Amino acid sequence: MLSVRITEKARHVRLLALDVDGVLTDGRLYFTEDGQEIKTFDTQDGHGIKLLQQAGVQCAIITGRTTRLVERRAGNLGITLLLQGREDKLVALRELSAQLDIPLDEMAYVGDDWPDLPAIRAAGLGVAVANAHREVRRYADFVTLAGGGRGAVREICDLILEAQGRYEEALAPYLE
Repeated sequence: MLSVRITEKARHVRLLALDVDGVLTDGRLYFTEDGQEIKTFDTQDGHGIKLLQQAGVQCAIITGRTTRLVERRAGNLGITLLLQGREDKLVALRELSAQLDIPLDEMAYVGDDWPDLPAIRAAGLGVAVANAHREVRRYADFVTLAGGGRGAVREICDLILEAQGRYEEALAPYLE
């Protein structure tokens, strides 16, 4: 059962911002012999993002690295708020806040390692995935049960939908 405090924070979320490596992926980097990078993404995470967007919550990706793979995944998910090559996640989150006129306390940020800490601490709902570094878990408002790239993002999407009273509405078409 979620605490009243976490439910209240999630109820106000208008934007979900996500790190990539270690959040949307399991954090491992794969390279082919010719140096091409390969990433794996969880399909349930992707479906959760789409459900959240359909419920009116915007989604953004903020990542320190720059790859076409992430651009492609963002495109597949309909995420237009893609900030790559951004080492300072808090500056990027503040830029989104100004651009979209959404206060930080109406944003959720999901991360896994130290570079994510400032954004986690500034967001209205700061989230660490289960396999995040211990300091990130310590400072997060909420820690997922699932690990990065293994359903953690879906868990947060469901939490936000439930807190906003939109979960049953999102589920209904699949029960007809």
